[in-house]
Amino acid sequence: MKHAATIRLVLGDQLNPHHFWFDQVDASVVYVLMEIRQETDTVSHHIQKVAAFFAAMRAFAETLRAGGHRVNYLTLDDPSNRQEFIGNLRDIISREGAQRIEYQLPDEWRLDQLLSQLDQHLPVSVHAVDSAHFLTARGDLADHFRGKKRFLMESFYRAMRKRHGILMADGAPTGGRWNFDQDNRNRYDGKVPIPPPKSFGNDVSGIIDMVHRAGVTTIGTADPEDFTWPVNREQSLALLTYFVDHLLPGFGTYQDAMTTTSWSLFHSRLSFSLNTKMISPQEVLTAAVASLEKGTAGIGQVEGFVRQILGWREYVRGIYWAQMPGYASLNHFGHRAALPSYYWTGDTRMACMRQAVTQSLRYAYAHHIQRLMVTGNFALLAGIAPDAVDAWYLGIYIDAVQWVEIVNTRGMSQFADGGMVATKPYISSAGYIHRMSDYCKGCRYDHRKRSEDAACPFNSLYWAFLNRHRALLKNNPRMGMMYRTWERMSAQDRRAALARADRYLADVEAL
Repeated sequence: MKHAATIRLVLGDQLNPHHFWFDQVDASVVYVLMEIRQETDTVSHHIQKVAAFFAAMRAFAETLRAGGHRVNYLTLDDPSNRQEFIGNLRDIISREGAQRIEYQLPDEWRLDQLLSQLDQHLPVSVHAVDSAHFLTARGDLADHFRGKKRFLMESFYRAMRKRHGILMADGAPTGGRWNFDQDNRNRYDGKVPIPPPKSFGNDVSGIIDMVHRAGVTTIGTADPEDFTWPVNREQSLALLTYFVDHLLPGFGTYQDAMTTTSWSLFHSRLSFSLNTKMISPQEVLTAAVASLEKGTAGIGQVEGFVRQILGWREYVRGIYWAQMPGYASLNHFGHRAALPSYYWTGDTRMACMRQAVTQSLRYAYAHHIQRLMVTGNFALLAGIAPDAVDAWYLGIYIDAVQWVEIVNTRGMSQFADGGMVATKPYISSAGYIHRMSDYCKGCRYDHRKRSEDAACPFNSLYWAFLNRHRALLKNNPRMGMMYRTWERMSAQDRRAALARADRYLADVEAL
């Protein structure tokens, strides 16, 4: 076989068959993909996440081969696999007699640093190209907010709408408003039937067996009927079509709702396909906007989804590249507590936490309100160390790659960046969870009680958090009402709430 002059490294989240690399077949180029412990062992990942990435990588390799490209694919159990990038690349260079390595710019700071230094470890020239996926360059957000202390997403989102002409009419926002968020905060009332989540019947049992044999530490379960994820572009496009046709008409209205009757409600579950680049944000946006033009979904539904893709997704990536690596060590409140064991088991008497965690362990998925206002909310109120929260979110969710996970977790959820992303901490008492879900029904704790026996932990922990961090939050204009409410309570009620919180925090594992 002809030796390769160029090695092109394809990472597990760079599975874009429309990248310009693949426009022409070149027999002097070998594409390299590898399943390695260097990546599986960064944190304890959900078994479905590991299996889905490997299945998608293998499917992508076969797509390249079918297109006439040369591919070198290293499985996790290949005896020649050195389980790390540099060692494997060194072997392939030697075997192929290659003179050049090319790679697409990675989306993770750790890998960006590693690959940018390849020329110091390998005897070939090294060249980087763009991944050609996002709607913004790495530095666009930093340029947009240059000289500003706060990076308000709404400002960036509106600029993106104008820049790309999405949901715009004659220079004004379609529907006369930039944001329909106020209309999209409804509890699920059963008026609109929830279609079942689309599944593809992918058999990943062989990959799962291989991962277990290799001794990779994973979390979660992987029953065949629970593995619903697309693992190639065709399936990803089918999931997009299913979302637009069946789920988008109810998405905006119920995007913040939580219910025991459905683990995915009207959410698209496209994030894994997007974050592996099997589909592009542009084609997702085009499909969503087309549904508005066809009249199958209203402006409130479509705008809410567009905001997630065009606004939030590009925004958090921009924050990531503007603030890393320092962002990964921010801890505004100085939280140090360990993550309770029920984050790994779901074995807790708090019904909302049990529901959100058990679902996450079963499906490697929870939607944004479950992540933000249940598991994230509790972690913040309980003073859990941001490092521990980051590791859990990065591991348990199938769509969690660091650039999107860490800003959502350390910034939006845990307020560890001190307000760079969120204008206030996203905390709530049990009232919000009760209002937006049916989780409180049958719970061992009473969502109406603050300090009595069986009082919901979210209530006393909420007020204790505010009291504990008053010096850091008292000047926040969005927190004033909460502090005024706290001050209007009698001294006896305040003492009782703090005492109950102290008892709960003294034995968080027992909750």
